[in-house]
Amino acid sequence: MPDILSVGSRIELSIHDLAFGGSGVGRYEEFVVFVPFVCIGERVEVELVELKKSFAKARLVRVLQPSADRVEPMCEYYGTCGGCQYQHIAYPAQLRAKHKQIADLMQRIGGFDGAVVRPVVPCPSPYSYRNRIMVRTQWSKELNRMKVGFLEDESRFVVDMNQCRITEPALNDELKRLRENPPPKSGVKAVLRVPPEDWDLPNDSFFQNNFQLLPGLVAAVRDAFKAGGSRCLIDAYCGVGFFSIELADLCQRFAGIEIDAMAVRSAKKNAADRNITNGEYLLGPAETLLPQVVGSFNAAETTIILDPPRVGCAPSAIELLRRTLPRQVIYVSCHPATLARDLKTLCEGGLFRLESITPLDMFPQTQHVECVADVRRVS
Repeated sequence: MPDILSVGSRIELSIHDLAFGGSGVGRYEEFVVFVPFVCIGERVEVELVELKKSFAKARLVRVLQPSADRVEPMCEYYGTCGGCQYQHIAYPAQLRAKHKQIADLMQRIGGFDGAVVRPVVPCPSPYSYRNRIMVRTQWSKELNRMKVGFLEDESRFVVDMNQCRITEPALNDELKRLRENPPPKSGVKAVLRVPPEDWDLPNDSFFQNNFQLLPGLVAAVRDAFKAGGSRCLIDAYCGVGFFSIELADLCQRFAGIEIDAMAVRSAKKNAADRNITNGEYLLGPAETLLPQVVGSFNAAETTIILDPPRVGCAPSAIELLRRTLPRQVIYVSCHPATLARDLKTLCEGGLFRLESITPLDMFPQTQHVECVADVRRVS
């Protein structure tokens, strides 16, 4: 760290990359500085807000030389609300940045060739796509009323919001009604949701947050399954049965595993409503039930879909796959770093081969991205 640097120092930087998480990367005498709300290729003035031994964090003071990819954010709360990181970047540049971030993570964490990462599938509408949000309440003495909105970036204060630009219009109508009749207490979390058509879904159960790109996600998983050549399917972390139901016509037999009892009931109803009879849904932790379920299938003819929470799969689940050697693993993830970590463990020793990763921009304007990894057993 250069001796002249301290918290509060103002310096000029050239931004040469966007790190996973959304911050731009610059160097001051080879010392790495992370800055939010910048574009690749820009020259900026920043103020240091945090110093570590090997890097610093800074806030943007002003843009000295803007990038051609810089655009005006649509949202009046952008930069204060912590929900979005990329509204200042033109959408094609967002897609390029996310592709590079995924490829870099696959190389750095997973040890894979970045060429396995396909171009990011764009969202049909980069705004007004989100079908579920969670807002919070906080009493404001200054305003003498309850604030309703998202948390500020890197703080516990609520941004009082009239609307959210990345959510579906129906949710903004709900947000307006909530603001007119807020809960009486601070700290209340309110989930606003547009339910999916033709799917039975408990209030607290998971469903993909972007209906617009959902057909693209289904297509990516179906294409991977067809290319893998399996006849059977195990849908771990199956939720309300979304992937297994969407792939039921491609397999002879399937089983879904889910820890949420209400989601399992919904999965059974969703299958019955579609007259799907070639599968079953089992209640329990995937890590506990996978051994017996895998044992009841012919591994050489079976694909396992993993769609775990953002923290990734339990090591025991990965080790089970390495012992049982299913024909194919399709890993659906909203966190490329944990995906890279788990794929590295799965493929160690040459037992499995990573065929491809298809990223889908299910979360435009934000740091997040969905990935579908196609992994095959090595014969």
